[in-house]
Amino acid sequence: MPGLYLLAILASTAGVMLLDRRWRLAAWHRPGRTAAAVGIGTAFFLLWDAVGIVAGVFVKGDSALLLGIDLAPHLPLEEPVFLAFLSYLALVVSAAAERALSRRDRQDAGAATSREIP
Repeated sequence: MPGLYLLAILASTAGVMLLDRRWRLAAWHRPGRTAAAVGIGTAFFLLWDAVGIVAGVFVKGDSALLLGIDLAPHLPLEEPVFLAFLSYLALVVSAAAERALSRRDRQDAGAATSREIP
């Protein structure tokens, strides 16, 4: 079914966005920085893909799940969308981990302080 891969990427992005909105981790916390980081990350990995394509390391396989639209030889339309999703997901996971670790550190510091006071 053509387009199923792109649909899966977009559905996954929507799920990550819902988590981001609920916990205000990336785009809902700092939208400008998130957009810049996703743009820079996507551009970097597209450059990486271009180098791999030119070197013959990356080739596009045949799949009925792709739309069949190529932006360049061996670069399907779905690739930049996936790279943007990957960059956004990394930001959300990083922000969630940072928040969880800082919360744990605050709890540990509070527990240590309460033990010191008789």
